[in-house]
Amino acid sequence: MASVELSRQLETPDEQIVARVLEGETALYEIIMRRYNQRLYRAARAILRDDSEAEDVLQDTYVRAYQHLRQFAGRAKFSTWLTRIAVNEALARVERRTRFDAIDGENELESSELESKMPDPESQAAQAEVRALLEEAILALPEGYRTVLMLRDVEEMNTAEAAEVLDMTEENVKVRLHRARGLLRKELYALAGATTSSAFQFMATRCDRMVKEVFRRIG
Repeated sequence: MASVELSRQLETPDEQIVARVLEGETALYEIIMRRYNQRLYRAARAILRDDSEAEDVLQDTYVRAYQHLRQFAGRAKFSTWLTRIAVNEALARVERRTRFDAIDGENELESSELESKMPDPESQAAQAEVRALLEEAILALPEGYRTVLMLRDVEEMNTAEAAEVLDMTEENVKVRLHRARGLLRKELYALAGATTSSAFQFMATRCDRMVKEVFRRIG
């Protein structure tokens, strides 16, 4: 699709794009893909925790949505309808993977027991980096929050035990733990030099490749 035509249509509502695609302007489907690549990728990646599988889900989602565009009734937003397809596809893959792993595990139980459970050097180095980052973030928390988090999440005390040690009510322990986790999350993002909105990007050449592959599959 020509970039000039694409840029002219970028602000067109989803429902209008869908209607025009159904009328034969198939090329406009590219707008839908570029508009929602990021969202669908993040949704699929969160469920599958695998980059290549998440990308496969995107392709399948767009193909499936294209094949069933006439079934979009408008009762929900188009973006919601599309995201639900991606989530369902990702969950279905998890279910298939779980069934396969269970069967595979039964067949290879003896051999798996003989394998070393020690992580490889690269994994060990990565774990050490993450641990150091986490420790630095915890130590940066205000004392009142840091102590509660240390007892509950690091030492794995239950709420009652932590409350007794700190001479606090259980409710206060829960409140402080909730706030401590929020502060820890922000501190980790700061240390990593990233924000949630910049994580799990699906841009540039990957976006172009997705559009090209979906159009190939829908003919």
